[in-house]
Amino acid sequence: MLTRRLLILGFLTACTASDQVKLPAGTRLILLRHAERAGLDLNKVGRARAELLVRALADVHIDAIYSPRLQRNLDTVAPLAAARGLTVHHLPTDKPVTKLMAYGAGKTIVWVGNKGNIASIWKALDIAGRAPLAHEDLHFLDAPGFGPMQVTKRNFSL
Repeated sequence: MLTRRLLILGFLTACTASDQVKLPAGTRLILLRHAERAGLDLNKVGRARAELLVRALADVHIDAIYSPRLQRNLDTVAPLAAARGLTVHHLPTDKPVTKLMAYGAGKTIVWVGNKGNIASIWKALDIAGRAPLAHEDLHFLDAPGFGPMQVTKRNFSL
């Protein structure tokens, strides 16, 4: 009976551990939710916020931008991508964190997501507290070469 319990405990631990991902050293992940919308498209406030994102990140070097292939997300990040001359790379919404970590290791990357995939990234990186879901929030996740990951919040209100 004890052996069975230990096997089950080991299996559950392995399953839980496999869902956790570590931000590679030297990586900066900038997380934000798409701007405000009406239906599937950005509304007037959302379009204004998308333009404001360019100024909000003016002082930040960006190597790559990632987003699911949802129009509101693409419209949110389009002004930033155009201003930086970057292409928006598309990733599936289901558990994007593994690919983000692989493609973005050692770089500064932006993820423009949605409630569900931002929450899954937050959980996979084992960050305490609630995932950032407000439209005006930018969260910077930094992995220095040593020490714990640092989380910094910026607000880009209209």
